[in-house]
Amino acid sequence: MEARDPELKKELDATLQARKELGPEYEPELVDSFLEKVGQRLDGTIDQRRRRQLAEHRMVVARGARPPGAAAGGDTFGERFGFGVISLILAVPLSAIGAVHEGLPGLVVSWLGIFGVNAVHAMGRMPWQLRRRKSEAGDRD
Repeated sequence: MEARDPELKKELDATLQARKELGPEYEPELVDSFLEKVGQRLDGTIDQRRRRQLAEHRMVVARGARPPGAAAGGDTFGERFGFGVISLILAVPLSAIGAVHEGLPGLVVSWLGIFGVNAVHAMGRMPWQLRRRKSEAGDRD
C-alpha cells in the first residue's frame, strides 16, 4: 500500500461525504467501515510482502546459496558456544592423560591439539574450500 493510495483516498472522501449527508449519529459506523477497509488493504499488502519474501528465499535456496541472515558455514552462536564448552570439558581428561603419561610435553601436545581443533572450527572453512565454492558459484551464473 503506497502512502498516497488513490483508491483509499476515494474511500475516505466517500466516507466523509456520507457523514455530511447522514449526520454525526452515523459517524461510528462510517469510521468502523472505513477502518475495516484500511485493515483489509493492509492485510493484503502484508500477505503480498510475505509471499515475495518466501519466493526470494526459495530462489536463493534453489540456487544453492545461503539465505540472507544465515551465518557462515551454518555457524550460529549456539554452535560455537557448544563447541567451546565441549572443548573445555574434553580438555580436562585429555590434559590429565597427556600429563600423566608424558609429563609436560604431553600436556603441551594435548593443549596444542585442542587449540588446533578450535582454531580450525573458528575459521569456519578452509581457504581452498572457499575458493572452490566461489568457482562453483561462478560456473552456475
